[in-house]
Amino acid sequence: MTQGWASDALLTNALLTVIVLLGSSVQWLTGMGFALVAVPALVLLIGPAEGVVLANCAAGAISVVGLAGGWRRVRPGPMVPLCAAAACTVPAGSWLTRRLPAPVLLLVMGGLVTVAVLLVMRGTRVPALRGARGAVAAGAVGGFMNSAAGVGGPPISLYALNAGWTVREFVPNAQFYSVVVNAFSIAANGVPHLGNPQWASVVAAMAVGAVIGRTLAGRIPDRHARRLVLLLALTGGVTAVGKGMWGL
Repeated sequence: MTQGWASDALLTNALLTVIVLLGSSVQWLTGMGFALVAVPALVLLIGPAEGVVLANCAAGAISVVGLAGGWRRVRPGPMVPLCAAAACTVPAGSWLTRRLPAPVLLLVMGGLVTVAVLLVMRGTRVPALRGARGAVAAGAVGGFMNSAAGVGGPPISLYALNAGWTVREFVPNAQFYSVVVNAFSIAANGVPHLGNPQWASVVAAMAVGAVIGRTLAGRIPDRHARRLVLLLALTGGVTAVGKGMWGL
C-alpha cells in the first residue's frame, strides 16, 4: 500500500515537472502561452483549484523575469484600464472557482480555453475591442478568466489584434498585464498546497524551460511556434471538457 502511494506520488511529480517545463518553454519561446498550454493538463493532474493557482504563480513569476528587459516598452495608456478592469473581475472568478463542483469546473475551464483559442486562431476582429472601452472589456474578461480558469491571455491577444499591435509591442505589455492580473489572482485564490519536493520540481522545471525556450526562440519562426501553442491549448481544452462531461 505504501509502495503504491509512493509510486503514485512520484508519477504525479514527474508529470507535474513535464507540464511546467513545457509551459515555461512555450512562454519563453513565444512571450505568452504558459497558462494556455499548462492549465488544462494541470487541472487534470492536481485538480481545478490547485491547477489554477499553480498556473497563476508560475505564469506570474515567468512574466516578472521576462519583463525585466522590456518594461520600457510597456504602454501605460491601455495598461491602466486593462489592469483596473481585471482587478474588478478577479474576485468574481475566484468566487466561481470555490463554488462549482470539480466536474463542472473542468467543463467551464475547458470550454473557456477552447472558445478563447478558437477566437485567437481565427484572428477574430471585434470593433468593441478598440480604444479605452475595448481595453476595459478585454481586461474585465481576462481578469475573470484568469482567476476562474487560470487563462487570462486570450482576451488581451484579441485586444492587441484589434488595436494593431506588433509582436514587439505585444510581448512586454502582455507580460506586464500577466504580472498584475496574476498578483490579483494569487491574492484572491491563495497559493497551491504543494509539498517541498513538488515546489522544487516546479522551480527547476521553470528554470530549464527558460533555457530551452530562449534557445529555440531564434530558431523557430514565430508563426510555427504560435500555431504549436494554440494546438496544444486546444487539445488540452477539449480534453478537459471531455473529462468534465464524463464526471457529470
